[in-house]
Amino acid sequence: MNRRKLLIAGAGALFAPSIVRAQAKYPERPIRLVIPFPPGGPTDIIGRMTAERLTALLGQTVVVDNKAGAAGSIGAVEVKNAKPDGYTFLFATSSTHAINPTAFTKPPYDPLKDFTPASSICVNPLILVAHPSMPDTLMGMVELMKKNPGKYSYGSSGTGGITHLAGEYLKASVGGMDVVHVPYRGSMPALQDMMAGNVVWMFETISTSLQLHRSGRVRILGFAHSTRTPAAPDIPTIIEAGVPGYEAYTFNLILGPAGTPLAMIDAIDGATRKLMTEKAFIEALQKIAAVPTVDTTPQRTEKFIKDELAKWAPIIKAAGVKIE
Repeated sequence: MNRRKLLIAGAGALFAPSIVRAQAKYPERPIRLVIPFPPGGPTDIIGRMTAERLTALLGQTVVVDNKAGAAGSIGAVEVKNAKPDGYTFLFATSSTHAINPTAFTKPPYDPLKDFTPASSICVNPLILVAHPSMPDTLMGMVELMKKNPGKYSYGSSGTGGITHLAGEYLKASVGGMDVVHVPYRGSMPALQDMMAGNVVWMFETISTSLQLHRSGRVRILGFAHSTRTPAAPDIPTIIEAGVPGYEAYTFNLILGPAGTPLAMIDAIDGATRKLMTEKAFIEALQKIAAVPTVDTTPQRTEKFIKDELAKWAPIIKAAGVKIE
């Protein structure tokens, strides 16, 4: 019996190093990071920044693969259906994991059951931008809207998108503001029509509007986050401007297919934690008004998804958004 125990112990000692070495090899080949939107947009820019730094930290190439369409759902389904071997991840967004699961009449995936959270990168808060003819404070504009029900319109980049829902969330937050939603096919047409005075306010990213604000062509009334952005510290948060608790943003998370091995998730988590200590990466995010995630862990990422789904579901339903 003792001899048998010694043999088993010896076998364990023999094979244990090989197991450690096998795990230590990950990743052995390039990792694919699916970005569910076209090249050139904020999600793509942040995704490519992240892929570049993770390549250095993991010692293996992280390849960006743009799979755009259906408000990010095509890319999400691509990852849902991928082999859960740690070599395919989704650069998830507010569209894929906060809006689509409720807005779609027949969602093509479950945002929690079909994915394995790996890490969080950042949130990208929106700004409330208005025509220069509007009052110079957010609550001043709200009061004007309330005194003139149905007279004014606000724009968005499209029905069911985050800029539309942020507008509906603001209406719900301040109460009694009867203002018509006008959807456009993208942010730039909406912004151009707002500058022409055809709609008088909208939510947008700060990168598209900051210079217009500084030149006086539009007026930014608030930043939709709990803290001001270093990119424009003079702009108050919407909370400071008078709407308690108001935050509206896109976000970027890294998720694998359901069943991705824990060892691979831990490797991505560990690399992301190191990434969030890199001053240059943090400053690059802040330069475009993105807010780096402090707690990037898989557990926090899962909770974040649940919280965002719960936050936006009632707004989506109240707005009557149904995407076929």
